Amino acid sequence: MFSLRSAALGFCLIPALSPLALIQPAQAGGGDRCGGTLYQLQVSQSGTTAFDRFRFNLGLDAEAGTKAEAMEQISSRLERLRTALTPLVSGPMTIPAPRTYAIGGGSAGPRRQRASTSVSGEVSKGNYDALIKAAGTLPGVSLRGFTSLAASGSAETVQAQLMRQALADGKRQAQATADALGLRRVQLLRINQRGGYGPRPMPYNRALSASFNPEEAPAPRNSVSLALDYCLS
Repeated sequence: MFSLRSAALGFCLIPALSPLALIQPAQAGGGDRCGGTLYQLQVSQSGTTAFDRFRFNLGLDAEAGTKAEAMEQISSRLERLRTALTPLVSGPMTIPAPRTYAIGGGSAGPRRQRASTSVSGEVSKGNYDALIKAAGTLPGVSLRGFTSLAASGSAETVQAQLMRQALADGKRQAQATADALGLRRVQLLRINQRGGYGPRPMPYNRALSASFNPEEAPAPRNSVSLALDYCLS
């Protein structure tokens, strides 16, 4: 019984075979035995997913001489921000309780209190520009970034496609190796899967740019990585 190993990354699969090594017959996968050549390889596929909305994150700050004044000011600013964003966002917004901390003092000037919180939620591509303009005109608001989110069902569809492609690539490599060894039978013994969906945050400086086109945002990426064991005989 022999063992071969191969590795391949991305859509362009370049097999890298290790030297043949004689090993003792052993169980592979779920108890199946290979009486021929055990061929092990790693196949990875990745691709982007269609997106139709963004996750936004805004910062909100207020500054005053006392904690009470800072909290009163940030509450007023938060109410204005809620009113401006509510018609534009999709679903609820997340707003943590404001926190206060001291700033300044000494040579930097009189000690003051700053209140700070954040506002996050989802916005469609169509409302992206309107949200930027609405938030940008309000005092104390900073844009911390946007993350593209997959359209409903698209991540699952892409993941299934990547799985089929990875399995097909693995089988082709196993068959090519069997042909090179003069063997006829190719049997898949084991599949070990990794991978998933990952949103793609926009670079911070581009998220702040008034000229940024939301259609040019980095699309969410899906990936599938399979460790495959074949028995060639």
